[in-house]
Amino acid sequence: MKTKVQQILSKLNTPDITFADVRITKTDQEQIYFQNGFLRNFGSSLDSYALGIRVLINGCWGFAGTRNLSDNSIDKTVKLAKDNAIHGSKFIQKPVTFMPIEPTLADEVFLPKLNPFKMDNEEKLSYLKRIAEKIKPDGKIVHSYVYGVFFHQEKVYGNTEGTLTSQSFYNTLPVMSVIASDGNHIQTRTWPGHMSAGRGGFELFEENKFEENTDRIIKEAGDLLSAPRIEDDRADLIIGGGHLALQLHESVGHATEADRIFGMEISYAGKTFIKPQMIGSLKYGSDIVNVYSDSTNPDGMGFHPVDDEGVPGQKVDIIKDGILINQQTSRDIAQRLGLNPGSNMKASFGDDIPLVRMTNLCLAPQKGSLDELIANTDRGYYVDFTKTWSIDDNRNNFQFTTEIGWKIVNGKITGIVKEPTYFGITTEFWNSCDWICGPEEWKHHGTFHCGKGEPGQAMQLSHGVAPARFKNTVVKVKV
Repeated sequence: MKTKVQQILSKLNTPDITFADVRITKTDQEQIYFQNGFLRNFGSSLDSYALGIRVLINGCWGFAGTRNLSDNSIDKTVKLAKDNAIHGSKFIQKPVTFMPIEPTLADEVFLPKLNPFKMDNEEKLSYLKRIAEKIKPDGKIVHSYVYGVFFHQEKVYGNTEGTLTSQSFYNTLPVMSVIASDGNHIQTRTWPGHMSAGRGGFELFEENKFEENTDRIIKEAGDLLSAPRIEDDRADLIIGGGHLALQLHESVGHATEADRIFGMEISYAGKTFIKPQMIGSLKYGSDIVNVYSDSTNPDGMGFHPVDDEGVPGQKVDIIKDGILINQQTSRDIAQRLGLNPGSNMKASFGDDIPLVRMTNLCLAPQKGSLDELIANTDRGYYVDFTKTWSIDDNRNNFQFTTEIGWKIVNGKITGIVKEPTYFGITTEFWNSCDWICGPEEWKHHGTFHCGKGEPGQAMQLSHGVAPARFKNTVVKVKV
């Protein structure tokens, strides 16, 4: 693949092209799905190649992609990318410009503990079937599933500045879920939750203790049927890591993707309330809120040696001591805002155009365990395991519901509540954060399904968080 990338780059090193880059990906995917104790799907797609060519001509990007890597197809793709740039340059109002970057030469390989693509199929199916049978419909449980998605990608990236890198990694999405019913209502319990994906292989099922938690989710789903709802108008909320990762994703991650500021991303998932003049002054959160983008941590799915336009992986503070100080950017957008590019341009496959994306977007830990946080909460609720969410097109006004919550009185859990729902305005919410647990509670939570772009792309990325408390949050559901 490296040789192929170099050969294509040699065709793009011409005076009319200001900058060009080439990506080739080879992807393996496999999914296994058990429903109600029975295998319903076992499918795989192996050695799927994709190529993307991007050129900058007359201040305009031209991109073309293909999944046919024959010489004739590559020549057509080169021509199409150049034609797209030339024709597009006739209509652009602000030419793309950016400063050159020193080339990067790197090869990164991540190997899982249990490679799902090399494991015996019977071994994988036997393990998942054992879990599926433990949670299959019985009594109040009327529906269940166990799901595993395994992803392996090799990528080579090169550009006309001299950067040439390769990366090989494995990601896994493991999840199980049960639905309980009493004939009138239903309740759901999922494990490990909505943000269950991570860097690794089949070992993630064991690391997330699937077998040890089957009885737990069955019992909790049944108990939720008769559990009360929150009756308070406002309450102090402790949000567990799995759900807080989604809160961070929706109300900070997407809001600080700087292409939204300039209207480059609106129709798919909205724009942002952030304006350029807010950078450096907006009190986004309380003094303990520190959020950073980190593509240097190999434990997260957002790790890379360079992004998909040649910017080396790096750690960039987005919110520092509660103040918005930076954005997630491309090289062009960073220059428009007077910032340094943050290594945030990513594409899902070789034939996808790079977009400003989250990598490993993290909330920095502070101190204390979850038990200590609960013990220091006089009255409130601990909530986790996402059920539904909604946020407006400006990433400003939101509503989230989790599957379960635990009522706290005088520092002790006294019972469960069902479908705890809370509401907020992004900056008000993050300014109400008065406690973030420490490194012992901090971990990566991830998704395979971050959607953006037209045509749409689903990105795999991670969020590092620890449980945190938010004071006086609106929790009253108005009927």
